[in-house]
Amino acid sequence: MLENIPSQEEMTSLIGETSFEAWKSLCARIEGKYDMECQWNSGGKAWKYEYKYRRGGKTLCALYAREGCFGFMVIMGKAEREVFERERQNYSPEVQKVYDESTTYHDGKWIMFKIKDQSLFDDMMQLLMIKRRPNKK
Repeated sequence: MLENIPSQEEMTSLIGETSFEAWKSLCARIEGKYDMECQWNSGGKAWKYEYKYRRGGKTLCALYAREGCFGFMVIMGKAEREVFERERQNYSPEVQKVYDESTTYHDGKWIMFKIKDQSLFDDMMQLLMIKRRPNKK
């Protein structure tokens, strides 16, 4: 848990204005569909910050920020991967490529997208719906 949550100014200077607009838009989409606890953490070795969406001890997804870019990560378990693999033709080629290149660990497939713009947001929301049905009307 972070002591000092980054301000909008800090996030803008870290990831850039266009990326921060995309970040805010993605957060608004997630928060429009899901009632979750949000938690700021250190981003580990590769990222400066992690912003995690959780509920009932389970993580839905996490956003990561570092100099000049941000990432979106979703971890899919076995059953969730089976759903994706059945429906993969409904996703953009870029999402399919990132999925195929992601590493599968004992606890699931860790899928990290480096976000440049909002073009993949519909696909990302679709991935989240595989993990968990939206709990907001």
